Amino acid sequence: MIIVFGSINMDLMFPADKLPEPGETVLCEDYDITSGGKGANQALAAARMGEKTALVGCAGDDGPALRMLRSLRRDGVMTTGVSESTEFLTGCAVVVRDKDGNKKIVVASGANKEAKADQVPDEILKPSNVVLMQMEMDPEQNWILLERAHEHGAKTILNLAPAIHIPESALKKLDYLIVNQLEARQMADMLGIKVEDNAMKIAQALSKQGSLNCIITLGQQGAVACSKKNDLITVPAIKIEEIMDTAGAGDAYCGTFAAAIHSGLGLIQAMQKASVAGSLACLKGGAQDSFAYSGEIQEHLPGLGEVKREKG
Repeated sequence: MIIVFGSINMDLMFPADKLPEPGETVLCEDYDITSGGKGANQALAAARMGEKTALVGCAGDDGPALRMLRSLRRDGVMTTGVSESTEFLTGCAVVVRDKDGNKKIVVASGANKEAKADQVPDEILKPSNVVLMQMEMDPEQNWILLERAHEHGAKTILNLAPAIHIPESALKKLDYLIVNQLEARQMADMLGIKVEDNAMKIAQALSKQGSLNCIITLGQQGAVACSKKNDLITVPAIKIEEIMDTAGAGDAYCGTFAAAIHSGLGLIQAMQKASVAGSLACLKGGAQDSFAYSGEIQEHLPGLGEVKREKG
């Protein structure tokens, strides 16, 4: 089983001709309400790979929560681990996007801040299972769950998004760290790691610091990684002629990667499937609606390009 401990948000999407300046009101013709939150997104991406997936978090006692959780269940995500807040509404993100794809985003945590690590029972933190976390929750709850998962032998994956300081003690309990290029640079700075501004060098430094597998995603350039054994890996992305929206690419990558690891694939094969999933998510608008199913990912794997691997 893949246990995703993460956020559940309602996303309000406003397509505008331009982004508002401070104090300015910008009109747009319409808006959309979609399901989001990094936890919910990544759980859905994992489930669409055909792997048994459970979402653990907290939502409000409101209509958006009922609608979003029902939609996740239709795709096979187990939601019995989602608690209900009587004090806060379901988390909400407001996204304003201009015609060039630039965005301004405000996120209200809402019920997400009530999610607790003890909602995940010890008996499912076994070596055959994978725990996937992000940083839209209370960080302390992440570190508590990470400690328990590591102690019981579950494989642990952290998508450090958004980037915040991570204690070195927590870093050393991770099996896989996934960050984008900006988050990797910020994380290196927070940990006092002095390396040149080069994604592979940063991956190598973070891998060594935590004795973990570090993956840095690079958008249309694919991803690089440094394994625990200091193997340096470069996996390209598939070529997309016309990018519709990149909003779901990172979450598609992480959820698919976790599913691939859970299915028994190695680091390189998991990165390949995740790379395809991230690329395909750019073909449609929004996040969850853009996620591909396992068959689509398998179909596009041959077009991925050459993987490079060398010893560091």
